[in-house]
Amino acid sequence: MNAPIIDIDENLRLLGTAHVATASVEAVRENIATWGPDIVAVELCKSRHSALTQDRRLDKEGLLKVIKEGKAPMVLLQSLLAAEQRKLGIDEGQQPGAELLAAVTAAEDAGLEVSLVDRDIQTTLRRAWNKMGFREKFGLMWALLAEDEDEEELELEKVLEDKDLLTSLMEELREVSPGAGEVLIDERDEFIARKISEVRGDGKVLAVLGAGHLDGVSKYLSDGITKDDERISELSIVPKGGRVLKTISLAIPVVLLGLLGWFAYNGDLASIKENGIYWFAGNFIGAALFCMLAGGHPIAILVAALASPITSLNPALAAGWFAGYAQMKVKEPTGEDLTEFLKLDSAKLFWTNRAGRILLVTALTNLGSMAGAWISMALIAAGL
Repeated sequence: MNAPIIDIDENLRLLGTAHVATASVEAVRENIATWGPDIVAVELCKSRHSALTQDRRLDKEGLLKVIKEGKAPMVLLQSLLAAEQRKLGIDEGQQPGAELLAAVTAAEDAGLEVSLVDRDIQTTLRRAWNKMGFREKFGLMWALLAEDEDEEELELEKVLEDKDLLTSLMEELREVSPGAGEVLIDERDEFIARKISEVRGDGKVLAVLGAGHLDGVSKYLSDGITKDDERISELSIVPKGGRVLKTISLAIPVVLLGLLGWFAYNGDLASIKENGIYWFAGNFIGAALFCMLAGGHPIAILVAALASPITSLNPALAAGWFAGYAQMKVKEPTGEDLTEFLKLDSAKLFWTNRAGRILLVTALTNLGSMAGAWISMALIAAGL
């Protein structure tokens, strides 16, 4: 079985791979040996390259750090996308990125130059997360976590040889979340193409890419895309988040406290009580419900419900942090849980794996708390 290949010209070849396929590893080695490139460009960034070569593993301290630094959605999104690869039925015992590591190893053994041409994974995930609205975030998680019992397992040969199938799978992501699709597909295609154009010289370049990026990257290169440091810098910026959402998040506590202060000044205790109930009820129910959807422990659900009315008044805090920490304490992951989480075989493991559930509890509780705060303010505004 041959992996898909696109020759842009006699000195530039794109080799499409499936990230968990043994055949892709063999195709990489064969092309390096027979085509004889001078440079091997690989769809990796420095952090992913380090993770593959150093066999990094998640530990309890690292998991706690993820929760405290608010990175649970990033790790969760990355893991969800990795799980999607495995749902294709192309897991033959290889870890995601095995063929990329094989490309690096084979190139180094042959004394060839290796160029890492992908954007930093954290930059990509943060840009994707920030581009997504609340509906997109929830919809993407729901779509990726939902198990389709009737879904047919795809054959490895079909996945590798049918680029249209890969394109349709990428387009499904774009339908669920246009914002994430733009960042994960379009922006990366352009970034990778520009980085490949940078390393082109008098020698031959073999670019090893995920097959889903072949069409996009090849189009850019065929159209003559060139090196552009300014554009690369622009695509590497991590936005601080949507201004509208940030403004609303900051305005909610200011408006609420201002209203309660006004009612207190006028001695309107009944309004203070009524609106206080709206605030606590909305936050309490929103955070608790989403924590429950994540399969949180009863104690974590209670912590989420109690923390949300308070954390929603302080943009520097998040109810999910407290719920995730509580989940970690009452259902502490074992070393095996932490190891297995990084090589998810099914999205079901987000509920059965303790490490995965902690991240799920953290991320969904934050979404529930945000939704609860908005609903509370809507009810308060309606009663004014």
